[in-house]
Parts: sequence; C-alpha cells; structure tokens
Amino acid sequence: MKQNSVAQGFSGAMAKIPAPGLVLGGVCGIQFGAAFSPRIYPQVGAPGVVFLRLLIAGVLLCAMWRPRPQAWNSVKGAWWTVIGAGVLLAAHHLAFYEAVKHIPLGAVATIEFLGPFAIALAGSRRAVDLLPACLAVGGVLLLGGGGVPLDPGGLALASVAACCWADYILVSSRMARRLSGGQGLAVAVLIAALLSAPYGITHAGSALLDPHVLWVAALVAVASSVLPYSLNLEALRRIPPRVFGVLTSLEPAAGAVFGLLILGQRLAWPQWLGIAAVALASVAATFLGAGERRSSRVQAHDGPSHGGQLSPIESDDLTGRSSR
Repeated sequence: MKQNSVAQGFSGAMAKIPAPGLVLGGVCGIQFGAAFSPRIYPQVGAPGVVFLRLLIAGVLLCAMWRPRPQAWNSVKGAWWTVIGAGVLLAAHHLAFYEAVKHIPLGAVATIEFLGPFAIALAGSRRAVDLLPACLAVGGVLLLGGGGVPLDPGGLALASVAACCWADYILVSSRMARRLSGGQGLAVAVLIAALLSAPYGITHAGSALLDPHVLWVAALVAVASSVLPYSLNLEALRRIPPRVFGVLTSLEPAAGAVFGLLILGQRLAWPQWLGIAAVALASVAATFLGAGERRSSRVQAHDGPSHGGQLSPIESDDLTGRSSR
C-alpha cells in the first residue's frame, strides 16, 4: 500500500537511525511529555490530559499514515491486535498519569520499567543475557532509593502502568510485523482516545476547550505519543521485544532527568549512580543483542536448531527482519 509523502519522508528518515537511537528518542519523548503535562493538571486533571493527548495524537497519526482498515481483513488477527493495542494504551496512560499525581515522576518511571524488565528476563536463554538485566535492576533500586515516602495508591497505579506497558510492547511488536507503516498504530491510538473519552470529558468538562490547555496537550501529544510510538514501532521491526525491553530501561533515567529540569525534582548521588548503572546496562544489552542476532542469522543459514524448531526469540527475530 502506497504511503503519502509525509509518511514516506518520515519512514526514510527513521531508516537511517540505528534501532537503539530510535528507542532512546522514544524514551526521551515520553518522559518529557510526562514532565510537561502537569502544567494543565489544575484545569483538566490526569484524565483530561490523557484524553486530549491521545485524541490529538490519533488525529495527527491518521493524517500522517492514512490507514485503510478495510485492507486488514485479509491479515489474520490484524483487528484484534490493533484493538488490543488501543486498550492497553488507554489503560497505561490513565494509570501512568494518575500515578504521577501521587509520586515523583522518577519513581513512576522506575516502577514502570519493571514491565519491560520482565520481558527481558523472561526472554533470556543464555546466562550472559542476565548480566545487563541484573545491572539494570540494581540501577533501578538505587534510583528509587531516595528516602522519599511513596503513596501506596501511586505505587499501585504505577504497577498497573508497568503491566500494561509490558503487554503493549508484545502486542505492538506483533502489530509492527503484520501491518505496514504506522497504520495500525494510528487506529490503536484513536481507539485509546475513544476509550478514555468518557472519563476525561466527565472529569474536565469545558476546560478541555481552553486554548492554554489545548496547546500544552498538543505539545505533549506530539512529543510523547506521535514521535515516540512511531519510533518504537520502527525499532520493533528491527529488534526482538526482549532487546527492546532492556533498552527502555533508560526510562527511569530519562524520567529523573526531566523531573529535575522541568519539575525541579532533585536527586541524591546514589540516584545518579543508579542512572549510570541503568545506562550501562542498556549499552551492554545492545551489544549482546547484536551478537545474538548475528548468531541467529548463522543458524538460519545452516538450518534450524533445537531438533528442527526455532526458539521463540529466533523466530521473532527472523520474522522481524523478513517483514522489512
């Protein structure tokens, strides 16, 4: 299916960026939006922010990718995959932004990281794969150990966000391989906006139409939805969910940095040490993942291992490459 000129230009630009760079750009965009959005909490609250962010992002993504849902009928499971992604996005956004109201952004991002970390841990099949994951979780513990009391409700909401984000990584990976461009993403974000609409409109009312609220919401939508999810979708075409999960371990660091720069949330030196540990874990995971993909290519040429069956990770990786 032919893409419009904007989508073609965007896809061409993303193709020149290494997959780890795409993930890093997505991480920074998401955390910037999370740090910037509290500017309109007094007017519309977290539900209003989520609804406007998803609605604006959905409209922009649809204008960019021009999805043709009728063409998906021939793709097995396409609709269920897109609907599932939309449900997970709505639940994740509502839980994440409600959590930010109760506990610091760095803490929310740290807890949310446990979702991708679980994917990284579950997908490991070599002992060496556990080393960067262990280093990352050590960094997360240091980052979250600032001695600030954390509200139990906020912790619970952040945990829900972590589960939703982990599931979204898996569903989004499947969507990236089944549907071309960002068509599935655009519709998934619109579905998420519709699901969050009743809660957002009931909570915020006419304040959703305030010009100040709209421009902040538009900035948050572009910075933390349109760009990050487009970047993540392209990255998931090149790397398996396990590697993507470990790379997103930079989210606690990004959340802490943007929390400092925008919200003035200062960190103690153990927390900065945690940031360094998480970043180092991500770099190590990138190199180890690259080595594993080279190994998979050799096995694919020589014939499948494991008694003629590809492992789930090898199968994911090979499918990701062949779909490009």
